[in-house]
Amino acid sequence: MPRIQVNGVELHYDEVGSGPETVVFSHSYLLDGRHFSRQMEAFQNQYRCIAFDHRGHGRSEVTPEGYDLENLYQDAVEFIEALDLAPCHFVGLSTGGFIGLRIALRRPALLKSLVLMDTSADPEPEENLGQYKLLKWVVRLLGWWPVINKVLPIFFTKKWLKDPARRDEVAFFKSVIKSQNRTAMVKFGRAIFSRQGVSDQIDRIATPTLVMVGEQDQATTPDKARRMADRIPGAGLVTIPRTGHICTVEDPTAVNAALAGFLAGPR
Repeated sequence: MPRIQVNGVELHYDEVGSGPETVVFSHSYLLDGRHFSRQMEAFQNQYRCIAFDHRGHGRSEVTPEGYDLENLYQDAVEFIEALDLAPCHFVGLSTGGFIGLRIALRRPALLKSLVLMDTSADPEPEENLGQYKLLKWVVRLLGWWPVINKVLPIFFTKKWLKDPARRDEVAFFKSVIKSQNRTAMVKFGRAIFSRQGVSDQIDRIATPTLVMVGEQDQATTPDKARRMADRIPGAGLVTIPRTGHICTVEDPTAVNAALAGFLAGPR
């Protein structure tokens, strides 16, 4: 399993495929790069595809501190530079999108294009903070078992969670969340939910951008996606019907079709 030391942390990454261009996938809080597995599989014949796990997540190092968004941004920048991936197509979902926005604003030369999936340029809404604070408190004291069935509907639609054909996938992603280090997840959540917004800056983004959102996303609702697409010059907007926050898993066919058209099209 490949790992690399950047910005004082050892990050795990998966790599498949080859090609003249590279796609870097940056994942959601509480999960890891494996929620992009269907995208990696679909694009490996045309692109070099790399998905890395954020610090504290998946198979990356759990650090005592450093979970603030500035450090996560620096992790990603140094990761791209260390593996000589620039200019890359950066696909960020949720937390990955927070990072992608900041790379586009501060280090645009690292990017060939930007895909913002189920994410936001705004600060975390006040109405969400109480719920998330309670969840973090329960996880820190009691573990995942009391809250796992409340966390899953934040990420996935109820219809998908109850679909018998998806039983194995539901079990897999439940196991991914439950395997995450509790202390790291509490610190990571505290940091990203207190993030500063960048919505007043995104009209300066010159990187070709596609905004994508699940139609039923509850964590970063479609209105946030529309606002980003309206403010980023030339940005496209795609809504994936009947999907929630992790649309890459719920409808990989629709997501992959939108990605393929954007990556291959004129920018």
